[in-house]
Amino acid sequence: MWKPHTNYSAGVIISTVQTRKELAEFIELPWRIYEDFPLWVPPLKSSVAGLLDRKKHPFWKFSKGEFFLARRNGQTIGRIIALVDNNYNAYHDEKMGAWGFFECENDPEAALALFQAVEQWVIEEGMTFLRGPLNPSTNYETGLLIQGFDKPPALMMSYNPPYYLELIHAAGFRKEKDLFSYRFTKDIEVPEWVFSLSDKLYQKGDVSIYYPKKWTKEDIHLLCSVYHECWKDNWGFVPTTEDEEIELAKNLLPILEPEFAFFMYYKNELAGICLFLPDFNPLLKRFNGKLGISALFKKVLYESEITGFRALLFGIKEQYRQMGLPLLAFKYLIDLIQKLPKYQYAELGWSLEDNDAMNRLYEDGGLKPDKRYRVYEKDLI
Repeated sequence: MWKPHTNYSAGVIISTVQTRKELAEFIELPWRIYEDFPLWVPPLKSSVAGLLDRKKHPFWKFSKGEFFLARRNGQTIGRIIALVDNNYNAYHDEKMGAWGFFECENDPEAALALFQAVEQWVIEEGMTFLRGPLNPSTNYETGLLIQGFDKPPALMMSYNPPYYLELIHAAGFRKEKDLFSYRFTKDIEVPEWVFSLSDKLYQKGDVSIYYPKKWTKEDIHLLCSVYHECWKDNWGFVPTTEDEEIELAKNLLPILEPEFAFFMYYKNELAGICLFLPDFNPLLKRFNGKLGISALFKKVLYESEITGFRALLFGIKEQYRQMGLPLLAFKYLIDLIQKLPKYQYAELGWSLEDNDAMNRLYEDGGLKPDKRYRVYEKDLI
């Protein structure tokens, strides 16, 4: 059984989160870590607390976790969560332990002690390898930023200090998978073939797009079912549960814009989905982690700062991928930006580094990877 311990040579104390006060320390630590990183976007503290609520959030109905804090001289200087996602392990027939929500001062001894605590905990849970960062799975925030530190993150994309790479390498982790994020702006010259070929495909009349004017829970369920079919063979995929879909609906329905989420049909058969979300990060930055009366005023005052959106899901069922539907989805995004004056950019990601078809479509269409994220792995036996 894992026990709190001290690295006496380094003066670092590792302990688990046991009280509300310690949970508050865990949640609030990033505000100190990122004090000198102006591009960092503070999350809503209430959202983080909700995700970490092991009694209420649906993720924890099929997962186990332990929250760790690192202290030196009485001050909290690091945090991490050790995870076992039973749904992932059952789906892939693996014994994966995971780590996530890692934040730490540039303190190699503290970081190493945190990772050692995670390793010990997941080994005791019977896991054979460790992967991260997963916050807490690929259905949420995934990966460590390794390129693109000079650019602000898009909604639900991670940001971290560059020194995290060295802290993770020093703990013995190796690259498992890189994730790309692409950025489309109105000034990018899209090759003519994108327009001519997509026009020809539309003229055939086989493809139609349907976007509900008002989304319902049933629409979210249908979206998730298509998501499962499109991503079922992808690295890292784990199916969402019905309870997670309900949670997703609660979070998405208030912010979905009509043309930002749609179903694609090929000869009247449901063939794919696309989901875009306004990039609320400029507002989140002004909220500084808090919701309240002041946040409502800030929303009114600064809503004009939302000038982009994130393409969260681009999914086409396998049997329709050679029918030109990925190109039509990409063309839809281009048209959306061009016709809506408010929006100047779209963040497309993430995309697996070995998703050659999608990456080639983006790059042949005039885009280049804008940011790169990495998921690490370490064998435990």
